[in-house]
Amino acid sequence: MEEKKQILKKAIIYILLSIWAIFVLFPFYWMLITSFKTYASYNAETIPQFVAIPPTFENYISVWTVSKLGKYMLNTILFSVTTTGLMVIVSLFAAFAFARLDFKGKNLVFVLFLAMMMIPNELVIITNYVSIVHLDWRNTFVGLILPSILSVFYIYLLRQNFLQVSDDIYFAAKIDGTSDLKYLFKVLLPLSKPTIFTITILKLIECWNSYVWPRLITTDKDFYLVSNGIQLIKEQSMGKADIPGMMAAVVCVSVPILLLFLIFRKQIMNGVARSGTKG
Repeated sequence: MEEKKQILKKAIIYILLSIWAIFVLFPFYWMLITSFKTYASYNAETIPQFVAIPPTFENYISVWTVSKLGKYMLNTILFSVTTTGLMVIVSLFAAFAFARLDFKGKNLVFVLFLAMMMIPNELVIITNYVSIVHLDWRNTFVGLILPSILSVFYIYLLRQNFLQVSDDIYFAAKIDGTSDLKYLFKVLLPLSKPTIFTITILKLIECWNSYVWPRLITTDKDFYLVSNGIQLIKEQSMGKADIPGMMAAVVCVSVPILLLFLIFRKQIMNGVARSGTKG
């Protein structure tokens, strides 16, 4: 009897999970199937069709040849890789300072630093926009990248990771004459690889998906990222928006980042788990 209850319980759980999976995955299915529809057939639909008959690759060819999606993706790769690299460097040094260095008012500064996460992102965007405009950095990669290289949350994750390393190791290294910089790169960095790997992947995904800031700071198509490019594809058609073309572009943009997450999902989860709550 008990065995039957367990089987029934598992069956109910799997059914509920399957229903939930359908709800979650349906938008992705709709995006994919719409990308294979022609502009004319999509706009002629009075009732949504869940199958593309006949399917066409015209939208995919168009977004790469006519809409210059490749150029926007190159811009996005440059933006994402540069921003992520600079963010990791800044976060490493800031986290080390808060975790290991002693200076007056360190705890107060750190609390104020964490309080920055409470500030609405919209307010930060406004101040950043005013600063970039005054510096005449609109439509430049410097203007795109500079406001995105600081992340309070990632600094916090690294600091918590550094605090898990015993103080005895730090003091022993100092007795041996090891400098703080050498201790950071020779001891803390190897021990914190999972967390560093995690914030690198998450920041890459964040930069790849950036929309508001690139949309606000760039008006020159030479500096458009994929977010700008997809919006441009949507607006290119005469009359109704080119939804099938836009969906084809979204599929092309989504595949690399989805693969990146699927390949490294275990490392990401392990890195977050290792950050701990000490300190």
